[in-house]
Amino acid sequence: MGSNLQSLDAIKPLAEQEEKDSVRKEYKEGVGFLAQKEFGQAAVALHNALLGFEERNDEHGIANACNQLGHACLGRGDFEGALKHYQRVFELCDRANDRMSVVAVLKKMVEAQRGLKQREKALASAFAILDHYQDNRDPQGTVDTLETIAEVYLEMGEKEKAADTYRTVASIHKNFRHSKIAEKYMEKAASLLAAAS
Repeated sequence: MGSNLQSLDAIKPLAEQEEKDSVRKEYKEGVGFLAQKEFGQAAVALHNALLGFEERNDEHGIANACNQLGHACLGRGDFEGALKHYQRVFELCDRANDRMSVVAVLKKMVEAQRGLKQREKALASAFAILDHYQDNRDPQGTVDTLETIAEVYLEMGEKEKAADTYRTVASIHKNFRHSKIAEKYMEKAASLLAAAS
């Protein structure tokens, strides 16, 4: 028998272990404040948790705390702060090759970039998301992302590009025999083109 068994004296109930872990407790409190839309209190608790995770060099904890801090900043309309936190999450998740988390954080980055009117960057992030969905043959994710891209084009005054994007959405729906939905997107595209001329 190996000697990597934990002694019975060292085993403690999970709740007791969590109480002693003030960093995780602070993190949970921050998430709770965030759920209640108390963004200032959430930011303080999450920042404290982040410092604790950094001291431990706990990348998973750092990524989670930064992600939640990004949400708190976004909730307060601090798009620059949100983007800074999301960028750090993106780098950690990308390094860990966690594709699903990368996509989730890219969506939040698009939101922050649009808030800062960094539309070119928002498009670049949205196209990165689109590549992921197309690689995974995810038509719903593709359509949702194309709609975001069309909205950004409209914010830029690029009606022709937005119309072209809506036609692409229509063709995807048509491939899945969603004729009525496809028709709605074709009408959207046509009305944009009519307004552009």
